Parts: sequence; C-alpha cells; structure tokens
Amino acid sequence: MKKRLNPKNDYLFKRLFGEADSKPLLIGLLNAILHRRDRTAIADLTILDGKLLTKRLIEDKEGVLDIRCETADREQINVEMQVGRYRHMEKRSLFYMGRLLADSIREGEDYSQLKKTICINILDYSFLPLAHFHHSFQLYEDKARQYRLTDLIELHFIECPKFRSGPYRRDDPLHRWLRFLDERTTPEQLEELIEMDPTIRNAEERLSHLSEDDMTRMLYEAREKAQRDRVSFLKDAWEEGRETGWETGRDEGLKEGLEKGLKQGKESAKEEIAIQMLQEGLDPATVARLAGLPHERIQQLAERK
Repeated sequence: MKKRLNPKNDYLFKRLFGEADSKPLLIGLLNAILHRRDRTAIADLTILDGKLLTKRLIEDKEGVLDIRCETADREQINVEMQVGRYRHMEKRSLFYMGRLLADSIREGEDYSQLKKTICINILDYSFLPLAHFHHSFQLYEDKARQYRLTDLIELHFIECPKFRSGPYRRDDPLHRWLRFLDERTTPEQLEELIEMDPTIRNAEERLSHLSEDDMTRMLYEAREKAQRDRVSFLKDAWEEGRETGWETGRDEGLKEGLEKGLKQGKESAKEEIAIQMLQEGLDPATVARLAGLPHERIQQLAERK
C-alpha cells in the first residue's frame, strides 16, 4: 500500500477537485467553506478551468494551479491552494479578483451583468494577525457596519496551521474537510471522516486512485520538488547574507547579502528569510530592520518559530 499523498499539494488538489468527474467533491467543499446549506446550498456548477497541466507548469515555482468554476446561479468562484508563503497575498488576491470580475461581462454589456465573484485562498501557513482560521471580507460601510454596498465580491482566507492548533468540531463540514486535507491526519481520524461524510469518503477514494497512478505521482513529486527548491533558494539567500555580515562584522554586510538574495527572488521572500534569521538567534528588532518588515510582524513570526 503506497503512502497517502498530501492533498494540499496544489497539483494534487487541482486533480482532486478541479476536473469534471470530481464536481460533487468541489460542490461539497464549497458549501462547507461558504456555509451554504439547504436552499442556499450550491446544487450544480461548471468547472471552467480545463487547461492541461503541463510538466513545465508543474515545475514552475511560481505557477498558480487554481480552480475556477461557475454555479448555476451565475456566481463565479476561484479556489487556490497556496503552500508557499507570499508577502502580499491580499494584494495578489484582490488583483486576481478584479480581473475575474472585469472579465465576467462582455464588451457592450450592462454593468448589471457583472457576476458575483468569490475568491477562496486555502493557505498552508499563517497569514492574518487574527486568531480564527477562516476569515471572509466584503464591502461594508465603515461606520454603519451592517450596510453592505454590494455582494458582488467576497474574499476568503483559510489558514491551515491555525485550524490545526484550534479545537476540532466534527459536526462542522468545514472542519471535516480541512482534516481530510491535512497530511497529518491519522488513519483513525480518517476512518471517522469516511464514516461520517459520504462525500469525503468519495474524495478519499479518488485520492487513493490518483495515488496509484504513476504519472500522477511523478507530477506530484515534480511539484513538491519545485516547492522545495523555492524554499532552498530563500534559505541560500539568507545564508549568503549571514556569511557576508559575519565576514565584515557589520550589519551592512548582512543587509547587502540579504538584498542580493531578495533581488534574485521576490518581495515575498522577506518573511521566509526573517524566520531563518530568528531561528539563528538574531533579535526581532535587528530582523525587522534588516528584512524591512514591521516590528509587529516580526513579533508574530517570532512567536510561531
């Protein structure tokens, strides 16, 4: 029996939920995330993102393997599983949401034809400085908080580490799905999920079937390697900065090496490198100054490291 593959691998996540024959699984996951039940539940949808997953895309460290669908009520929903940390995830999500919203009507159509757009980000890292693991954002008035300007946009962030560290409620469908997605779930916990939820049973059967396919496993490993390479590069950038700093005996040397590494990467590397600095024993004030991050954010990273 082969080892259970990690459902949070974004390639495997797309294979699990983003193909035509996995539509019931995607409906079940979305209803859990959006708290849709009874008359408000999603009954049917069309998966729109049917592009081929080429080996080049799988190995792309920055490639986005998201799932896009449209419900029978003309709501367009985008789901992304994000394993690697991005510094400006909220801006990235807003940009993508704006593009989806603009593309929802054709040239010459009235604005009334805009489709409700929901973007869901499932993150395998802590992101927001808030305690709960699931947060949704819409357009509400600053003072009259109960007044929503429009329901056309809805942005969700689900942080898996915060879910793991909190209490588990077996009667909550979202809790069950997040436990299914967690690679640390024990066989006993998985058996309980399968007995409780027929849709999760089908999802586990699909995962098992995909795990037995040699090509799927090869592309899964390619995506895992791409993610490891990204983390390794960021670590190397930090090491170069640290060595330069120690050789010169001055903070300027450390900052020079850090900036060199960041120049080759992206702004999103800052937090990974900051974590490495904290693990090496640098004090939070120094890390905040050298990494160019707010002191409050460094404190949050220090508490998690």
